[in-house]
Amino acid sequence: MITLKNITKSYGPFKALDDLNLSIPKGEIFGLLGPNGAGKTTLIKLITGQLSPSDGNVSLFEGQAPHDIETRKHLGVMPQDLALYPELSVSENMKFFGHLYGLKKEGLSKRIPEVLSLIELESKKDVPTEFLSGGMKRRASLACALVHQPKILILDEPTAGVDPILRRKFWDLFKELASLGSTILMTTHHISEAIRCNQVAFLREGKLIEEGDPSSIVERYKVSDLEEAFAMATQKEVSL
Repeated sequence: MITLKNITKSYGPFKALDDLNLSIPKGEIFGLLGPNGAGKTTLIKLITGQLSPSDGNVSLFEGQAPHDIETRKHLGVMPQDLALYPELSVSENMKFFGHLYGLKKEGLSKRIPEVLSLIELESKKDVPTEFLSGGMKRRASLACALVHQPKILILDEPTAGVDPILRRKFWDLFKELASLGSTILMTTHHISEAIRCNQVAFLREGKLIEEGDPSSIVERYKVSDLEEAFAMATQKEVSL
């Protein structure tokens, strides 16, 4: 569903991404892990067509370019900095983003209640988002990303600032969406929770330093959890 071949993104002499290769199949939850400045957000912008690589190729689905309008209709994006219109209600935000993705009135009237139920936001559908709590705003942002039933869902720090109960609910939802065929690419600073991903990749200073399913990575480094494996992989990279 997502293929990155020899991706480099440079800003003058600085390489935000350096010869990166990744392949993410359909129906997987794929986690991008790394500290600030590792290149995670740049990579998301390349996949969503907001940026073009300096070198290499990004393709989605069956070799389609990310900047193609028809391709982007099948992407759902939940940014780290929530893109909600504060004066609009939850359902009005969903209608707005649904129209942007080409949904008609009839489709929206059916889809919005479905997503509100899925995200457990029915009781807040008419509340302007400026009056929602931080966790509720996260739910509303996710609802806007899901309203058009995207084939690829891109989540930039989706559980940042949410309480443990909501984080668990989010992960249950991610698993359900993946089981229904959605491909989910997420970034996270919570390395301990990334054990729930099918596959993860460690990024550091724009380079891919480790990739695989979390359990195998933990076993390979002979440590007790993914966070320790990440620390070891990072130290190894530094020593090189």
